Amino acid sequence: MILAGGVGSRLWPVSRTYFPKQFHKLLGPRSFLQSTLLRAGRVTARAPILVCNEEHRFLVAEQCREIGVEWDQLILEPEGRNSAPAIALAAWYAVRRDADAVLLVMPSDHLISDEAAFAEAVKSACVGAAEGGLVTFGVTPDRAETGYGYLEVEDPAGGLQKVRKFVEKPDQGLAEEYLAAGNYMWNSGMFVLGARSYLDELHIHSEQMARFTGQAMEEAQKDMDFLRPGAAFVDSPADSIDYAVMEHTHKAEVVPVDFGWSDIGSWAAILDESPRDEQGNRLCGDVVAVDTRNSYVHAGKRLIGTIGIDDLVVVDTTDAVLVAHQSRVQDVKTIVEQLAAGARSEHLYHREVFRPWGSYEGIAEGNRYQVKCIRVNPGASLSLQLHHHRSEHWIVVKGAARVTRGGEVFTLGENESTYIPRGEKHRLENPGKLPLELIEVQVGPYLGEDDIERFDDVYGR
Repeated sequence: MILAGGVGSRLWPVSRTYFPKQFHKLLGPRSFLQSTLLRAGRVTARAPILVCNEEHRFLVAEQCREIGVEWDQLILEPEGRNSAPAIALAAWYAVRRDADAVLLVMPSDHLISDEAAFAEAVKSACVGAAEGGLVTFGVTPDRAETGYGYLEVEDPAGGLQKVRKFVEKPDQGLAEEYLAAGNYMWNSGMFVLGARSYLDELHIHSEQMARFTGQAMEEAQKDMDFLRPGAAFVDSPADSIDYAVMEHTHKAEVVPVDFGWSDIGSWAAILDESPRDEQGNRLCGDVVAVDTRNSYVHAGKRLIGTIGIDDLVVVDTTDAVLVAHQSRVQDVKTIVEQLAAGARSEHLYHREVFRPWGSYEGIAEGNRYQVKCIRVNPGASLSLQLHHHRSEHWIVVKGAARVTRGGEVFTLGENESTYIPRGEKHRLENPGKLPLELIEVQVGPYLGEDDIERFDDVYGR
């Protein structure tokens, strides 16, 4: 099963709540989710169970289709409750299919460079899981890292063994002690466990979580390609698998590994995993760097120039720029917290917002108007809808559009336009095989995205 939720706040401003890091292609042609799906396919022939947030369902589906991966089930969390309840949803689903099911639990946003070693580690972990163990992978540490939890083990060079103790993220001094001791490993957050064994331990150590997640799956409903658990899920305690089960169970086991693992938890981690130039820089996009060393510079849609900087991270997007010293990149989440506290939106959305039919991007806005670029995928269709407070002007700049306006249905080609009056039912479709792109000018006293009344929608919204 793949945990495809999470917001990745430490990779802001690229990672946002509604388009988090697992969907981005920051280290190659595949997103982190796609790399995880392909990695899973190399160690098991079974189609994966994915658990994700309601808001990400079409992103997950589209990224699966893009690489030709079919899922066994795509389960939608009614509300994010951390990893333990999410794994429970998959475990309940699995045991009803196979009483002896064993789950390989993988977050969707990790990097593993040695996939052959990973496959061997999974085989070793399956031995423990088959005998009732809840097995995690302990990563050999190479530095005193304060961003990871730790495992105390008997023999870091040995094979499958019991976990002595789970340790939370330490301060710098304690992390240095763990590194010097030699028998502490990073907690990777990946597991191999019997679905039934996990649920049994959940009943013992978090009975409410076991009960409410089980009830939610009893009440689950199919919705198109997705499975929606019942409302009881939101009554479950919110907790990680470590807090809820692994720190308390006597069944916790570990396989020590060294397969090039990273949870890509900061911009410094992105730099560590990237090829660098002779000055130690990773420059992405349109960058002119003068006397710049050991820095990560990520340009969005405009030129970035740097002079005389060292050990910095500079990340540019259409609506935000991050400048941070590498030693402080773990604190990026503090900016996200301040944005949320100030009721701003830059931690939630990019200017380009993705929808199941394509995307829209804000270009300009002012008093009583805003301008957007609308992109519709080939064969896709928006809902039949109306707006109570705004009118819209559409100008096609690429492709062809089929437009429903009131009782009319007509086609617009490039450089053709139309007007949608306020209160008029309308629909936009792309009947062609090429992407449709148009400019939309909205005019009215209220321009919020919630000014929409849908009458027919192929995506069930």
